Amino acid sequence: MLKKEKKRQASSNDMEVEVINGIEGKAKQHSAKKRAKTVQGGEQRRVPVPAHRYTPLKENWMKIFTPIVEHLRLQVRFNLKTRNVEIRTSPETVDIAHLQKAADFVKAFVCGFEVEDALALLRLDDLFVESFDIQDVRQQMKGDHRSRAIGRLAGKGGRTKFAIENVTKTRIVLADNRIHILGSFQNIQLARRAICNLILGSPPSKVYGQLRNIASRISERL
Repeated sequence: MLKKEKKRQASSNDMEVEVINGIEGKAKQHSAKKRAKTVQGGEQRRVPVPAHRYTPLKENWMKIFTPIVEHLRLQVRFNLKTRNVEIRTSPETVDIAHLQKAADFVKAFVCGFEVEDALALLRLDDLFVESFDIQDVRQQMKGDHRSRAIGRLAGKGGRTKFAIENVTKTRIVLADNRIHILGSFQNIQLARRAICNLILGSPPSKVYGQLRNIASRISERL
């Protein structure tokens, strides 16, 4: 079940910020849109699925299928031959932008995010996923050094990762050498900075302190 919170951001347009499942983003603006003619062209997106995500996809298929078909009014299927999730517009599709939103939602799941977290991409307006490799941060990191870096990122029982997620209101997936962060632009930058500091050897206590200071300054401005 998705948990929602709402708060207002003090700005010229009084933008409302919403938190879903601990992920913060701008609340979706509900406006009556006319059905666009361009939607009728049968446009399509394909999302490749790696072998290790076949079983999770099968187990969660209805959770993925339902919001795409019932809420975004798109068509979706898993092509067994090409191993792609194929998403296309239908005569009921109201907004062509829904096609890319659905593709981003599926890509997030394929990256390793839980369906409930990936759903935030459909429900909030300014979210995206940023991915990078550990070696993008430190080129010469190999073998035991890389394993220790991954261990520092996760922490005992995943506590370090959870702490970064909670403070930055993001979700993080550690997939071998690749790191995926789901959130708003500003929050992803905070999470990435903390992750990079850990990879470079900063002690977790120092990283936590920096995160809390930044988070408190941001909350004071809201």
